[in-house]
Amino acid sequence: MAEHFQALLVTKDGDGQHAGMAELTAADLMDGDVTIAVEHSTVNYKDGLAISGALPILKRFPIIPGIDLAGRVLHSGNPDFREGDRVVVNGHGLGESHHGGYAALARISSEMLIRLPESISTSRAMAIGTAGYTAMLCVIALEKAGVTPEQGPVLVTGAAGGVGSVAIGLLSKLGYHVTASSRRAGQEADYLTALGADEVIDARELHASGKPLAKERWAGAIDSVGSTTLANVLSQIRYNGAVAACGLAQGVDLPTTVMPFILRGVTLAGIDSVMASRPRREEAWRRLAEDLDLAKLDTMVTRITLPDVLSVAEEVVAGKIRGRLVVDL
Repeated sequence: MAEHFQALLVTKDGDGQHAGMAELTAADLMDGDVTIAVEHSTVNYKDGLAISGALPILKRFPIIPGIDLAGRVLHSGNPDFREGDRVVVNGHGLGESHHGGYAALARISSEMLIRLPESISTSRAMAIGTAGYTAMLCVIALEKAGVTPEQGPVLVTGAAGGVGSVAIGLLSKLGYHVTASSRRAGQEADYLTALGADEVIDARELHASGKPLAKERWAGAIDSVGSTTLANVLSQIRYNGAVAACGLAQGVDLPTTVMPFILRGVTLAGIDSVMASRPRREEAWRRLAEDLDLAKLDTMVTRITLPDVLSVAEEVVAGKIRGRLVVDL
């Protein structure tokens, strides 16, 4: 095990915080029964919020952020995981209250680990990351709510982002007619259709306050935007349709009424990827191995190094990054 390794470290700086590169040792790691050589991480919207300090995501200081990591087991105190096993971690407080993925080494509880499916490399695992894993949970939620390809189109908001990009790829491969909503519809149309979107609409159609019930358009939706956008989406879901909500890019409010729920039987499914149970996580990663076109996944990826994370964090929050970022460690 290397005596010293590079990490991105966030420290408290007066009333604010400071993020920068640091050289650490294994003694700086937190408690856990498994030590991992981290090969790849990623930058999600939540990571951008944490590093930029836009929201109080971080629960302790100093801390290594990064809510995702993938790598190989170096040492394990749990017989279920052996040296050399390829593993992935999403959420469970990683990068918030426990040192996260922006370091060459991690020491964590084995309860947080999922063994990667054989067909998914550690690099592709981070091309998927929390965003793609959340997208899979959303698709599963729509399926469980009874939304099938035969019932009509499915809307994906925030389509050019991480959740949206993977959701489009999944839904398309499963046979759904996909409508992609993006505030960069003009410049992202080719990218989104290449992922599998059948049509692309301008997100501004959904930004302004609308009617409690509008014309029925979609059998289901995956929403990572929240606020007025989610309210408008709910008002346009077909009878007995469903929406899987997993984000708050536009805001945490939800200015809607009960009318979509009691007059059209619409289901609103909240998706929590952070503390999802192990069976749900394992199901999601199994389905990702089966239902995600890995060649399409590769077209979503921009590769960066660990120091690059500092410069891209605010761009992620501003919605300027397309697809997925893979951090090579």
